[in-house]
Amino acid sequence: MLIHIVFVNKVVPEIAEKLCLVEIEPLGSIFEIQKKSLTLSSAAGTSRESRTRAVGHVMEKLRDMGVVKGWREELYPIAESFYSEPIFLMERAAVSLLGVLEYGVHINGLVQEAPGEEPKMWIARRSATKSKFPGMLDHIVAGGQPAGLSLMENVIKECEEEAGIPEEMARAGIQATGAISYEGWDPKSSKISRVILFNYDLYLPSTFKPKPVDGEVEEFFLWTIDQTKESMAMDFHDPIKPNCYVVIIDYLLRMGFISPETPGYLDVLRELRSGDCR
Repeated sequence: MLIHIVFVNKVVPEIAEKLCLVEIEPLGSIFEIQKKSLTLSSAAGTSRESRTRAVGHVMEKLRDMGVVKGWREELYPIAESFYSEPIFLMERAAVSLLGVLEYGVHINGLVQEAPGEEPKMWIARRSATKSKFPGMLDHIVAGGQPAGLSLMENVIKECEEEAGIPEEMARAGIQATGAISYEGWDPKSSKISRVILFNYDLYLPSTFKPKPVDGEVEEFFLWTIDQTKESMAMDFHDPIKPNCYVVIIDYLLRMGFISPETPGYLDVLRELRSGDCR
């Protein structure tokens, strides 16, 4: 019996063939191609647990071969949609290899010293030792959505772990503001990224200063809205982690800091939700 997963992923032929060549003793190949569709073979089993184990062994082999990098020991749910039951769980670092939908939370850390005053935005600088985008600018808090946590539980966890924001402060200042979606292809690795990011605005007291906790951030600093807008330029001297741009642009549009009369406004608005959003 074949367990089809083609409806949840997009994989280029090169990657699909590589997945099918990996054999796990004594099961054999976990992935198969049937009628131009990538599937899980009967060797993966029929339960979520057996599929998770089987796919995990494949990804461990690919990690050892250098194909999967930045291993995190963090499991992601692989499902037809955000609200569907997972078909199996999978190591976060390998998710883009399968081209499945990835979910995450991104938080705009904001300070508004007085009512009606223009807010400022907290910006983080990623550690130089990060496996992805070392030293680049980032949100005050952001993270993938792992299995076993609700969105708000993940927000609270990430706030504490990445910026030392106490739970009560996070709950008092957090506001869910929607989501953005996008799809991209990396020609160097042939991986397809399909991403949905749940966005939040977090208003923090002006007396609070975030601090690096888990080693993923080197420093935090405040930007004015003008500085934030300037950082969106393609030739800005201090680049931001790529997926943060769309979340910050979404914030600037929502709050009216970019006029609807600006040329290209509607084009940008459309692109912010151009991915498969389910």
